[in-house]
Amino acid sequence: MTVTQRRGRRIMMTADELDAFLTGQRTCRVATAGRDGRPHVSALWFVWDGRALWLYSLTRSRRWADVRHDPRMAVVVDDGLEYGELRGAELSGAAAPVGEAPRRGVPCTELEAPERLFAAKYFALEAMPHDGRHGWLRLTPLSVASWDFRKLPGARPGGMG
Repeated sequence: MTVTQRRGRRIMMTADELDAFLTGQRTCRVATAGRDGRPHVSALWFVWDGRALWLYSLTRSRRWADVRHDPRMAVVVDDGLEYGELRGAELSGAAAPVGEAPRRGVPCTELEAPERLFAAKYFALEAMPHDGRHGWLRLTPLSVASWDFRKLPGARPGGMG
């Protein structure tokens, strides 16, 4: 993963901060492009394994169709209510389907870790429940930009930093 951030280095998250942030957040916004070039943005649950973002997507969704046609994807994960609390990350690269689609639970070594993480995070289970409607997309980011406004000098909730 390459950090391509030029501006805002002082508010950029460290690698450890980024890992903790992506591991702890529950929802991301995924941007894809359709055949007609129009962008599509949708919210989705995800897990981060330290190298890739794993998205559990409906295989009959516009998102899935978009990725099959054009694998380029951008994802934003953010948090904070007040200006001085804002933090987040934008990850972009090419998404790739992994395993069977839709997923019915056929053993797949590559999916063992993300499915274990996802089952624990969202369902408080040890094993992933499969519904035969979802499949896995893996985004291994080519670029990452992050921000944490809490690092701004004089940042305070509700203030302008």
